[in-house]
Order: sequence, then structure tokens, then C-alpha cells
Amino acid sequence: MRDYGQERGRLRVNSRADSLIAADDDATGFPKPVAAAVFAAMAITVASAYLLTGETMIALLLAGAMAFFAALVWFYVSATSDASELDSYIADWAITSAVADQSDQIIAVTDRAGRLVCANALYARTFGQYVPPTDLKLDSGSAAIAMEAGRAAWRDGAAEADSLRHQGNDYALEVLRIGRAEDHLLWRFRALLQASVVEEAKRLVGGAAGRVASNAGLIAAVVGPEGRIRSVNSAFALRAMGDGNANAVGRDFASFMRVDDAQNIFFEREGQTGPALHLLHMPLTDNDVAMDGSESEHPALVLLLDRQNISSRSDSTLLQLEMMLSLLPFGLAMVSRDGRFLFANSAFAKASGIADDSPPSYPGDLVIADDKAAMADAVRRFASGPAQGGDLAVRFRHQPEEPVSLSIAGVRGFGDAAVLLSLRDSSEEATLKQQVAQATKMQAVGQLAGGVAHDFNNVLTAILGHCDLMLLRHSPGDSDYDDVQQIKNNAGRAASLTRQLLAFSRQQTLRPQILQLPDVIAETSHLLQRLIGEKVTLEVRHDRNLGAIRADPGQLEQVIINLAVNARDAMEQGGILSIETKRISASDVRAMNSDVLPVADYSAIIVRDQGCGISAENQAKIFEPFFTTKDVGKGTGLGLSTVYGIVKQSGGYIFVDSALGEGTTFSIYFPVHDMRGEVAAEPEAKSFEDAPDEQWGSGTILLVEDEDMVRAVAERALTRQGYSVITASDGEDGVEQFAAHDDIDLVISDVVMPVMDGPAMARIIRERDPQVPLIFMSGYAEEQLRKSIDVDNMGFLPKPFTVAQICDSAQKALRKCRSKAEA
Repeated sequence: MRDYGQERGRLRVNSRADSLIAADDDATGFPKPVAAAVFAAMAITVASAYLLTGETMIALLLAGAMAFFAALVWFYVSATSDASELDSYIADWAITSAVADQSDQIIAVTDRAGRLVCANALYARTFGQYVPPTDLKLDSGSAAIAMEAGRAAWRDGAAEADSLRHQGNDYALEVLRIGRAEDHLLWRFRALLQASVVEEAKRLVGGAAGRVASNAGLIAAVVGPEGRIRSVNSAFALRAMGDGNANAVGRDFASFMRVDDAQNIFFEREGQTGPALHLLHMPLTDNDVAMDGSESEHPALVLLLDRQNISSRSDSTLLQLEMMLSLLPFGLAMVSRDGRFLFANSAFAKASGIADDSPPSYPGDLVIADDKAAMADAVRRFASGPAQGGDLAVRFRHQPEEPVSLSIAGVRGFGDAAVLLSLRDSSEEATLKQQVAQATKMQAVGQLAGGVAHDFNNVLTAILGHCDLMLLRHSPGDSDYDDVQQIKNNAGRAASLTRQLLAFSRQQTLRPQILQLPDVIAETSHLLQRLIGEKVTLEVRHDRNLGAIRADPGQLEQVIINLAVNARDAMEQGGILSIETKRISASDVRAMNSDVLPVADYSAIIVRDQGCGISAENQAKIFEPFFTTKDVGKGTGLGLSTVYGIVKQSGGYIFVDSALGEGTTFSIYFPVHDMRGEVAAEPEAKSFEDAPDEQWGSGTILLVEDEDMVRAVAERALTRQGYSVITASDGEDGVEQFAAHDDIDLVISDVVMPVMDGPAMARIIRERDPQVPLIFMSGYAEEQLRKSIDVDNMGFLPKPFTVAQICDSAQKALRKCRSKAEA
């Protein structure tokens, strides 16, 4: 344990000592009454000398001499007082250091300034340096979590964090505010991955497995990295302490052992009469972290056997050892001196891909061809050399793309067994890592797609708007009319692509309704018949008592059409396309035992084809944008990604089940909508939407848009409709324009703008005029922006929009406002 109270210098320690001085003492170290009496006596003495002699010079000389003497006394007392306080303070940290070094936890203490006061040796061994916890070189994102925990502990007195990573290991952090003045932080780290293995070993050794080993003559103990016992079986307690039920937890393991001049190991309690012991040390650590020969830095399982029993009953002992190793939760195998397998427990067989019907003869048979030589050389080296251990990175034949760390240790005294192999079954962990990586990639691609679509929507708004304005000046017979119409049509196709990108990124604007799946499929079936052609037969089946769902019917039709078109392309020779609706109850979901699908009632759409199927490799990629297995020029790669985005944005779940040559089944689950508390739409809102549009508008509109091209098109469209338009390029400009004009009837604003965004501007405007109507326009989805634009009397206009759409939105907003004013 290092004490940083001395190494950081006297300045911080003295400040701590000053805070410990009693309230009735002044800065000199004297009690305040004594100091006052001394100063009064000095004043009386100087005054008396002046009155007796009448000489001012003599009185001044006497006062100076007395002041000099008092200063000497003050410096002496201060120095001795500070030294005593400093010694006491340092002594306190020495006690703290001694106590913390006895703990098996990773401990550090920092002061108010964030400096490291002290840390135990395990802290340095774990993180490789003595620095404050906030300065540790943690993995990405963990440093910020540690700093936030420190700030929370200063504020609340305690804080916790469970997701810190350092060199691939996971740690839990607890931070406490401590000290008489609560001016220090205690940081305690706990290794998460290691703890589960250690706790399992403790449970086995101290439980039934330990009793079985004791009956077989096998002595076992779990020892922490600091050398203290965490669990023992009854054989150890009996041999080391004389009582099989004695408690050895927390005792020093080395204190029970004795080593003679020949390096033979004995129990201390048995003295000279006890038999020599053979010790097997197995570190309990994550195999993904190389030990680099430092096995003492990890908790370990220690097995002890009498040497006389080894020589006389080697076969029996080996059988007992195999029985013990078969109970452990991590993979272990024993190899003979000639490199042949002697034993492998079930965990090792599962992790290494050993089949029950054809176990391999050599460890090299488990790995790929490139790793066979390295494996054979390592086994040969540890079988003939000293009893030590190390790690080897290998790739198993059943998972050639995933390297694993295999721990190899030489053992002696177990008959034919010469090498111990150990590894951990990381298949589930590897699967989780792949799923997290895939989800992270999909999220990043979705954010990129949404951003690109938003920017592209601004461009399309300008293109479509200018096309509409040009078409207004040309009649269908003009030579330029067809060219402008073609440009507008192609811009519409581009807008459709951006909608697909927004659908994948779950940022499109949905208009959800309460609907029944059979009604949507019935509306789409006539179109499907024309899309799939004559070679494919469409079969539709509906279940009874289907629950209503809440979704956008237009987008749901897009999902069905995309799946049907993909099924048609997969059945080049024809076949049957089946679309089925099914009621899925909560009990059915519970029986599925799915980790993804929450337990609830669902209405499902199942689309099944008899096509060529999808390989397992491609199933992991089919929902990625721009991924397609079709020939070049025959697909955009956005069909299934659009389906995925629409389903997810609607609160549903989609699964694929396919095999090559056996067809494909897509299952989509939508949660049943709870109709309780549903509020019917107001009838006047419907009559307002259905009212005929006015030919010309009147009023003053404030148009706020940071994109020049979009602002120019919208201004021309509204001006042509008869409105008086005032423009602003950002939120601050919009506030100034609104303050300068008293006759503004409507505000149309973009949402995302520099300096001040649309919602912030709207709140300021509403403070001045609470009744002015607002229309927000954006290339992002209304649902995505709902929290930021949640204001009363507000409309939303998604980009890209046409001239007619923005004029129609302005007319409806003004008509609604005027109708409320008249009422």
C-alpha cells in the first residue's frame, strides 16, 4: 500500500492539519485569552517606560525588542504545532494503508482535489500504475462513467457503476464520501467476470463436491491473490486445524504450510511426522486475459495430495482427480507425456467442439491446420519442462474465425498426466459480442441514413418546388412542359428513396390508426395478384378473434408488398405465396421462451414462400440497407431494410426462418392495441379537414428557414397564393422579425437550425402572442421531434413538400385559427 500523503508535499497535509486546530486557538497556536493577555502586558510595559523616562526613542526601542522576542516564540510554537498535526495525519494514513492491504478488493482514496492519497497493492497490479481512478486508462466510455460516479459521490455521498472495462475485463465500482470532514473519496473496484468463477469454485469446494473430494483423500482450498483462504473442504480443515468443521476463511494459507530444505511441502500442524504433499495450483481467471506467468495475481484453486499415496495409488488418484475436475464449471483436460488426451470434462468438450461419438486422440486434432504445430510444441514443452503455466491463442476447427486463449500448465505426480489444459466456454459470450456489434453497426448506419435523407429532403424540396412553379407558367401543350414534368417525376422517385432510408432508420413520419390486419391485406391483395404474376399462387388465411393494432396502414401495405415481391423473385419457377394472420396470446409467447419477444398479446402476419431460401450467413445481413443477393441492377437493397424500419417504428418485431432449398418464412408480431381509454376524434376536426380549400389566401406569414433554396421556394409559393411573407434565416432573426411586425398571422419554421432552433424560437414567440399558430417543417420524422416541438396549436409539414402542400397547410392553419377566434 503506497501512502501519497508524504509524496504529494507538505502543502496539502498542512491544510488538513490547520482544519484540525481547535476553534478556541488562533493561528499562532496560543489560546486566544493567553495571546490577548500577552499583548496587553506588552502595551502596558511600553507605556510605563515612556511615562517614567519621557523619552520616545527609549519606548520605541523597548517595543521593538519585545515584538522581536514575541515573533520568535510565535514561529517556534507554530512549527511544533504543525509538525505534531502532520505526524498525526500521516500516521492515520499509515493505518489506513495497513488495513487496505489486507483486503482482497481493489481500493484507492482520493482527496477533494482529485489527487491519489493512497491505494493498495492490488490496485497497482490490476491497473498497472498509481494514478487517481479518474486518470486510469480505461476502455472507451468507462473513464467518463468513473468521473460521473466521482461527481455523484461528492454530491450524494455514494455512487455505483457496473459497466467499467479495462483491458477487456469488466469491473463494478463503488464510490463513498469518507472522512471526518467528508473531504475524501473511497474507490472500490470489483472484478465481475472473475467473481462468478471464483464464487462457483468456493461453492463447490465448500459444498457437496468438496465432501466427495475429502472422502477420496483430495485436499482442496480456494485462495485469494493476497494469500488468504476463501473456502476449504473438510479434509483441509482436518489436516490443517485438527477439526473438519473448523473455519479457515480469512486465514493466511502459507501459515498452515511448512517447506523443508528439499522444498518438500508439509502441513505445519503435522510437524515432522506428516507426509509430504504434492500441490497443484490452478488460477481462477478469465482465459481471455493472459497471465504472463503472474498466477499469484489471481484467485486460485489449490489441490493437495499426499506424495506416498501418489506413488502407490497413481491410477486411483488420477480417477479421483478426474471426478473432481468434472464438477468444475470451466473447461479442463489432462494430457499424457506423449501428448495424448487422458481426460476432458464436459465444459472443455463443449467449448472445444469435441463430439461424444468421436473424441480426438491429440489436442492438435481440435485446432485448424495452421495451429497444429504450435499446439504440439506447447504440449511437448510443458510436459517435459518445469511445472509452470502459460497461454496459447488457438483457433478450433468448429470455430475457425474466433481465436480463443488456451491455458497450458505442466503438472507432476499424477501418474501419466503431465499437462493440464484449461479454457472457458465463450460461445455464448462470442454470440452476444456479435449481436452487440451488429446492433451497433445497424444503429450507426441508421443514423447515417437518417442524416443523409434529411439533407437530401431539403434539396428535393427545392427541386419539387421549382418544378411546380415552372408548371404553373406552362400549359400541357408547351414544349418545356413534358421536360419539367419528367424532372418532377424523377424527384418524386428520389423522395421515395429517402422515405425508405428514413423507414430503415425509423425516422419517417407515420400516421398510425387503429386497424385490423385482414382489412389491410384485403386492400392489398388485388395489387399483389398483379405484382407476383401468374406463376405464383397467392393463398390468404385469417385467424379468428384477431386483436386490433395501431399502425400506419399505408406503411403496413408497403411491408406486405415488399415481402411479396421478394418472395416472387425467390420463386423463379413459380410456387405458393402464403400470407396468414394469426392470434398470438401471452401464453403462446411464454411457451416460445423467446429472449426478444416480450410476453403480451400479439396479432401476427406470417409470409411464407417456397423459394430458394436464404443461407445462414446472409440471414444476419438481410435487414442491412443496400444488401441484396439479386443481380446487379435488379434491386436497391432497401426492401427488407424498409420493412425492418417500419415494423420497429410501429412497435413490432420481425423474425426470419429459412434454409437453402426449403423456402423462407417472415413472421411479424404487432402488439394488440388496448382500446380502453381511447378518445374518439372530435367531429369538428374532421369537418375542418374536409372543408374545401380556398383559392387565394390572405394574411402575413413569418417564414423561418436556414436553407436558402428551401426558403426561396416557400416564399415564392406563399406570395403567389396571396400571402404577405416575411423571411428569416434562423431562430434569432425570426424572433427579431416577429417583434418588429405586429400583424403576423402565422409562423412557418424549420425545426433544426443553427444558433437558435425552431422550438426555442416558438417558445419566445408564444410568450409574446400565445394565440399565433405555428407550422413546423422538417426532413426528420414528426415522432422523432415530438418532444422538442410539443407545443399547442401546432402543425407539422414533412419535407419534401410541394407548392400545393405548403399553401394548403397555411390555409388550414389560418382557417382553424380564425374559426376559433370567431367562436
